[in-house]
Amino acid sequence: MSAWLATNLIAAALLPPLLLVLLLTAGLVFHRRHRRLSMSLILLSTVALYSLSTPWVSGLLLKSLEISTPINADVFKEADAIVILGGGRRIDAGEYGGDTLNGISLERLRYAAHLHRSSGLPLLVTGGKPGGGTLAEGRIMQHVLRSEYGLPTRWVEDAALTTWDNARLSARQDCATAPLRCTNGWELCGTNCVQFLPEGSP
Repeated sequence: MSAWLATNLIAAALLPPLLLVLLLTAGLVFHRRHRRLSMSLILLSTVALYSLSTPWVSGLLLKSLEISTPINADVFKEADAIVILGGGRRIDAGEYGGDTLNGISLERLRYAAHLHRSSGLPLLVTGGKPGGGTLAEGRIMQHVLRSEYGLPTRWVEDAALTTWDNARLSARQDCATAPLRCTNGWELCGTNCVQFLPEGSP
């Protein structure tokens, strides 16, 4: 079992909605033996599932994870590269004749292109083939930057399956000591945006 698959299975079991579905199932199973506990679990899981399904609650929770602030011009003076993390692919997309980027990855690319044109910093794309597919995210991002934005990619890392792989394998490119990490705000929780690559990474 790959690290990517194990991580996603654990996350699915510990996070909504599967966790709430499990609680709901437990409430139904123990309905005869522990009626009060059962009803509490059923009520709690049902209310939580409904609440998290509404745009207002889900948007509020997502906003709470966005601890980063927009980058200002002073940050460019300390950075020497822009690192774009793959955010996922659409595998075997019929309208494109193969693998292509999903909406999250395209959002990151667009912002990276904006930062590049504002700063002139070189671009590094990173992303492998988690979940299979034909083309690595890094290679697809390189193609999109060139064909749709007219921008060159100086470094391409195409083997990473997790965010940790993104950092570790990008460090091996020997390209930057203070890169700007271009990703979504909710993924930056607990991570410093500028100091993305760990010091002394192999």
